[in-house]
Amino acid sequence: MASADLLLHPVRLRIVQVFLGDRALTTAELRDELPDVPPATLYRHVGTLADGEVLEVVAERRVRGAVERTYRLRSGNTVVRGADAAAMSVEEHRRAFMTFVAALLGDYDRYLARQDVDLERDLVGYRQAAMYLTDDELRDLIGDLAAVFAPRLAHEPAEGRTRRLLSTILMPGE
Repeated sequence: MASADLLLHPVRLRIVQVFLGDRALTTAELRDELPDVPPATLYRHVGTLADGEVLEVVAERRVRGAVERTYRLRSGNTVVRGADAAAMSVEEHRRAFMTFVAALLGDYDRYLARQDVDLERDLVGYRQAAMYLTDDELRDLIGDLAAVFAPRLAHEPAEGRTRRLLSTILMPGE
């Protein structure tokens, strides 16, 4: 299965998103984070991601005669690489982008469904800006952003830290 096919399924994309931030989770913990996904569906997609080497088993333990596995993302396997992206048709790119946007909408809907929504307190926002950049200037910007994000991506969960999702989309404007 091509990496695009593997990663850009709505349920598998949500599973990958739950693991972002170097999290190690059992399937039971994953079920708690995705309660709207039926258990059989969740197990099937976890198995598909593990077979596709997107998830790796980092621990196993016996629980009431069964083996409980703890999984973590293989970070290098969570991106649709250039060759796979280049091989995708326009319609496949459209479907992949719609899957990505639908995942964003789902995340936002789940946030809004909380009892204590406060966008200002929670620092929730969305915005769009237009910049005029050459390709080299854009590459510099991407490098600058990577340098800013890298130390923050390495933060471990800790008291006072909230897991936050940052999603980016870059495309030329009209």
